Amino acid sequence: MTNLIRRDLIIQKSQLYLFIPCILFFIFAGTHLPAFFIFVFAGFFIPINAYSYDEKAETNILLNSLPYTRTQIIASRYIGAIFYMAVSIGIAIVLFSLFNRAFTWADIGIGIGITLTLFAIAFPLFYLLKPGHIGTAIVIGFVLVVVLSQVTMTFLEEHLTSIVQFLSSASTPALYISSAGIIIMLYAASWLFSQMIYQRKAF
Repeated sequence: MTNLIRRDLIIQKSQLYLFIPCILFFIFAGTHLPAFFIFVFAGFFIPINAYSYDEKAETNILLNSLPYTRTQIIASRYIGAIFYMAVSIGIAIVLFSLFNRAFTWADIGIGIGITLTLFAIAFPLFYLLKPGHIGTAIVIGFVLVVVLSQVTMTFLEEHLTSIVQFLSSASTPALYISSAGIIIMLYAASWLFSQMIYQRKAF
């Protein structure tokens, strides 16, 4: 299964040369962007590119001819996504620090949470949607989630004062733990759902 995770990196060597320049572009040219958006982009880059490549090359046909079970193939997707997200966000943190772009631990936490949520929504779509429609759906979904997160935060601050006050009064560890628990359960449910779809899918 380790080889399946490494494969995601190997198949997109040429695209990886764009990774750091893209992060630097957002750091320098996108100072109006919230820092968590850049962390979301960084964490999203490698796993989604790997899925997009597999869609174009119909890699699942090849993978199912190799000595890997379908359970292992799905597990490598979800575990690999977490691994590459962590590495990518780590690189983004280094770049933020080198070029003195301000960020907080909350930005990192929000970035990780949104990225994992996007993964949980996007991965089953790769097995549900027809080839050719997946890339468009993912791009639209990425933009919508980021925009809606900003709109939701603004709406809560302006119109739901009582909820905001409750959240403000709650301890920070409790908020982080509860949010992390919800995201973990969503990711696990997505994993199981993708496995169910993949087990029944004909290639």
